[in-house]
Amino acid sequence: MGAPLNDIARLEAELVDCRACPRLVEWREKVALEKRAAYRGETYWGRPVPGFGPPDAAMLIVGLAPAAHGGNRTGRMFTGDRSGDFLYAALHAVGLASQPTATHIGDGLELFGTRVTAPVHCAPPDNKPTPTERQTCRRWLDAELKILQPRLRSVIVLGGFGWQALLPVLSDAGWVVPKPRPKFGHGAHVELAGRTEPLHLFGCYHVSQQNTFTGRLTPSMLEAVLADAGRAAGLLG
Repeated sequence: MGAPLNDIARLEAELVDCRACPRLVEWREKVALEKRAAYRGETYWGRPVPGFGPPDAAMLIVGLAPAAHGGNRTGRMFTGDRSGDFLYAALHAVGLASQPTATHIGDGLELFGTRVTAPVHCAPPDNKPTPTERQTCRRWLDAELKILQPRLRSVIVLGGFGWQALLPVLSDAGWVVPKPRPKFGHGAHVELAGRTEPLHLFGCYHVSQQNTFTGRLTPSMLEAVLADAGRAAGLLG
């Protein structure tokens, strides 16, 4: 833990061994042992889930935390659950993913210039990490932003929790966050001045089943935000 986390491989290697939050460690391991009936024959990951995507991404998508039977099972962000199905289908539709599905590590999914991460890397009970857990996990997001900073041009935040978690991290990484802080909303877009290039920050409703099943977030709504952020990052024409 002493040396700086200055590359993605080192960051991920240390992150997956983290046991800093007792409640989250207990929960992720309990879920991995008991399992859901549909996945009874599978071996759950049951550890912190690292970000997914190229280490030189120009666009970053920030969620909330891994799902108990999604990322906590498969070991990859937004993989193996309906929220991930919704997200990766939209990324593929706009040309930022190689395929519309994400089932397991090694399924062939590749993201183009785009990385997916979260402010909390362990699955929390009821999908609700505490403020203390978010703060404890912040060191990983701090390090990831600083590694990505030279090439990063846009960020999409899925939901208000991630928005509040990310703003102070962006500020500490060198981008200028306006005061008062910009409010989260679907379609929100704020340009943050940086040391060299500006960063385009976008808000989007979370891809939770609560939002997608009720129609609060539709595929076209998500695709529109992804396309705007992809253009801001120079990934899409």
